[in-house]
Amino acid sequence: MGMGNLQRMAMQMQQDMARVQAELETATVEGSAGGGAVRVTMTGKQELVGLVIDPAAVDPDDVEMLQDLVMSAVNEALRASQDMATERMGAVTAGLRIPGLG
Repeated sequence: MGMGNLQRMAMQMQQDMARVQAELETATVEGSAGGGAVRVTMTGKQELVGLVIDPAAVDPDDVEMLQDLVMSAVNEALRASQDMATERMGAVTAGLRIPGLG
């Protein structure tokens, strides 16, 4: 494999990675808890962009339960976002483990 081919492949990989990173900024996943009483929307870049709490889940005498539901929904969305990023970056890097990219 010539040096020109290697450089061309590296440039293509950089372009593909930039495209996937841009896609991850707008792609969203959702996490939920309590049968959907708490729903969280997160981007592929792990940015929280939405939080919906069903009013029925709000019990002033049990705030701890609501806190647990929110944490569960956020963690579920975070895992889904990380999985999506790993999957999409893996398609670009063909399974190479590049630190900081998945």
